[in-house]
Amino acid sequence: MKLLIIEDDPHLSDTIKETTQDMFHTQQAFDGEEGLFLAEQNIFDCIILDIMLPYLNGYEVLKKLRSQNITTPVIMLTAKDGIGDKIQGFKAGADDYLAKPFHREELLLRLEAIVRRSGGELKQNTLSFKELKLNIKNKTAQLGEETVKLNGKQFDLLEYLVNNKNIILTKEQIFDRIWGFESDTSTTVVEVYASNLRKTLKKFNYDQYIKTFRGLGYMLSDAGEQDE
Repeated sequence: MKLLIIEDDPHLSDTIKETTQDMFHTQQAFDGEEGLFLAEQNIFDCIILDIMLPYLNGYEVLKKLRSQNITTPVIMLTAKDGIGDKIQGFKAGADDYLAKPFHREELLLRLEAIVRRSGGELKQNTLSFKELKLNIKNKTAQLGEETVKLNGKQFDLLEYLVNNKNIILTKEQIFDRIWGFESDTSTTVVEVYASNLRKTLKKFNYDQYIKTFRGLGYMLSDAGEQDE
């Protein structure tokens, strides 16, 4: 899972990253504009958002995200603990609120709860698409009694497509989600892995469900439509 930390205090941001490293792959932003840009990619499972930020404050960032129908769960993190501040945060679209200073254990429990409520991977050990079954924990795929042999990144790609079936995912979204922001490779690797995944699924006549939108990205389609 991926976590975006939008916090202008580098020490606190690094502490949160260290605390959550067993649960999430994290990306950090240190001002509101950078945080908004990253959050708009819509590839995160959760966002920790400070209120007092340079350029755009947390309320402004959250309102802009919600106005774009980006529903990623958000925990607002701030030194302000007044009821009025909490009400303003919830009205802006926050899912939870944590006041500084906080205990690491409380942060982890709140993250677990918020991901569970949103139907994230902490709740799901298996995914399915038609007759295809994915075991998230073991990273195995089955079609009926047959095992679909996939390497690590192929499985991650298929899992991401299944989780977002009938939604077009751009190559940039897929790249950031699976290879990460700090990867040395480029988005062309997405095309390579998508092609290889199709070849693997073709043996089971399931390649027809991966629809390519040339110059844009890919979608796992219930209808099995042709490429565009």
